[in-house]
Amino acid sequence: MAISRTTQNSLARGDFDEVENDWLQRLEEDPADLDYFVGVARALAGNGEEKRARLLLEMLDEQLRGADRWLVRLRLLRRAAPLLLPAEKIYPAMVSTLGKLYGGRSLFKELSEAVGLHRATHDLARSWEKIDRLESLLAYDVGTVVAMEGKGVGRVVGVNLGLESFKVDFERHRGLMVGFKAAAKLLHPLAPEHVLRRKLEQPAALLLESPPELLRITLQSYDRPLGAGEIREVLAGIVGEAQWSAWWTAARKHPQVVASGAGARQTYAWAESRNDAQETVWKAFARASPRQKMELLRREGARDPALRDRMAAELRALAEQAAQGDPGLAFEIWFALERAGGLPDDALALGWAPPSLLRRPEMGTLFAGIEERLLRERAYLMLREQREDWAAVYRDALAKETEAKALDTLVDGLAQGAPRELERFVDGLLTQPHRHPAAFTWLAERAAVDEALRARNPLRLLQQILAAPSRDEFGPFRMRLLALAESGGTVPRLLAHLTPDQAAQAEDAVHRSAGLESYQRDQLNNALQLRFQSLRKETAALYATPESIAAKHAELERIVKVDIPANRKAIAEARAHGDLRENFEYKAARQRHEFLNTRAAVLSDELARVRPIETRAMDAGEVRIGTRVRLTAQDGRERAITLLGPWESRPEDDVLSYESDLGRELLGKPLAAVVELGGQAWKISAIEPYKPEI
Repeated sequence: MAISRTTQNSLARGDFDEVENDWLQRLEEDPADLDYFVGVARALAGNGEEKRARLLLEMLDEQLRGADRWLVRLRLLRRAAPLLLPAEKIYPAMVSTLGKLYGGRSLFKELSEAVGLHRATHDLARSWEKIDRLESLLAYDVGTVVAMEGKGVGRVVGVNLGLESFKVDFERHRGLMVGFKAAAKLLHPLAPEHVLRRKLEQPAALLLESPPELLRITLQSYDRPLGAGEIREVLAGIVGEAQWSAWWTAARKHPQVVASGAGARQTYAWAESRNDAQETVWKAFARASPRQKMELLRREGARDPALRDRMAAELRALAEQAAQGDPGLAFEIWFALERAGGLPDDALALGWAPPSLLRRPEMGTLFAGIEERLLRERAYLMLREQREDWAAVYRDALAKETEAKALDTLVDGLAQGAPRELERFVDGLLTQPHRHPAAFTWLAERAAVDEALRARNPLRLLQQILAAPSRDEFGPFRMRLLALAESGGTVPRLLAHLTPDQAAQAEDAVHRSAGLESYQRDQLNNALQLRFQSLRKETAALYATPESIAAKHAELERIVKVDIPANRKAIAEARAHGDLRENFEYKAARQRHEFLNTRAAVLSDELARVRPIETRAMDAGEVRIGTRVRLTAQDGRERAITLLGPWESRPEDDVLSYESDLGRELLGKPLAAVVELGGQAWKISAIEPYKPEI
């Protein structure tokens, strides 16, 4: 503790005898309170009482040495050695205290030499730095049990002073060398009672512990709260996978277990007593937001009836206040209290009971204020029992609701009780989807499994789905809408409902969509052309050798059966890494996905129109595809050009595509014809098949 007010007053009055009396009393109570003793000693020295300060410090030092409290004495020397000892005695006192404290350690002498403790003894500041270094290394004496992330629990089995490293044996990594400098960051010494050390040394004893006791040992092993996943990982091998759920349910019910946070971030700690746990929960409840209070009531209300009633009373008061300005919150509190048993017997007569809230004129505020989706759905269902104008309220709610399942509840209700209201709303969405982007996105997704919605106005729905991603209003829903263009999504399924007269408009919508990736656009265009022959464009045949055709077929098969499935797996794994906006692996996998699908589409199109180059019974009277043309220049030079398809083109070897400029120039030329190449005249001296028939 700091200097007491009584001592401060005595110092201010110059009553040093009284200060000394306070010192002696404190010395009996807590000789380890160095904040007090060092503070008083410095204050005495500052008031000209150096001798008194030294005398009092000597008394403290003597008591610490007599009680073998060497660690406290070392700290005293660090903080007040100049007040306690002559300068020439400080270093010897430091070394002797270190010897008392750590002399029994097997590495004490070697590490003292390694840090240079006995060199430059006159430089006390440097000596304290060496002591800090020595203490940090002595934490890893031979036999010390340590934990290392990624390696588990192990034991220090040796030290190499020459290499300045410790040798550690882990269960699966024997003889791992860890440098002195890295040890403090990588190796964490475990106390004898630490759960990980006990797993290593006494696993059978841990197996016999009850769930709450084993949880206590685990939570008290760490200086911070732990999440359920961390606890499960720590106890792997002690609590089996099959037993985990039952074990965890039993363990966390102990009244001294205190949970904090919510959802995946919820953590657990162990309170010193049942009362401490309850007080911790109440303090958390007192500073929590209203919805956090509801969660704490749900989670902790069963801990103690008195605590539950205390929480319920405060929530009822909050609901009374919220009923006017935030009826949605009052609605949520009602059901939180109902689940916890915190409602009074006459609860339905209260002004903030659900029936009363649902009969109020303004419903938008109520629904907007109910954050929990399931409760909002419950409010929608209850509304039909409380109001005759429920259909109109549903129609208004459809325009504001954002959750897909809640929209399902509203739509299903209108479909059963007011179908015309639903039809008008759907027609409005198809006409002006940007006015209600969440509802339109829901409509587009539901149409994938609702044929009646697809058949209602398929062309309009397709056009709006493809146009929506480029509009600012649909920013939060863009990825969901683009996914509907994938195989099995709404857009491909809409094609079956289009008429031939609508085919060209659908193709134009696909072409105009700025959000689609090229492979998605190609897939939709191919599907449209397969369904509507009128969209197919005449394509010229593609000629290639049988060997090239076989190679392209093999490439397409590899892409479809090997590369694309592997890429889908890579996308799924990359997506699991988190935020897709900053996920390089995901972006790379998606780019690979686009490339593979585009390549597969190109190959499919080319193989659909490919024709093999036939040399059997070829008329060699003129240059044809698949011929070798021998040319002779006026100066006697000769050149042989083989005319094949674009797949075989190798201009550097004089193998040209019939689609090239020179290829087109040569096609159809008869034997002895003259052609111009590079500004010179060449005569066709021979025409023959590019290879003999086999």
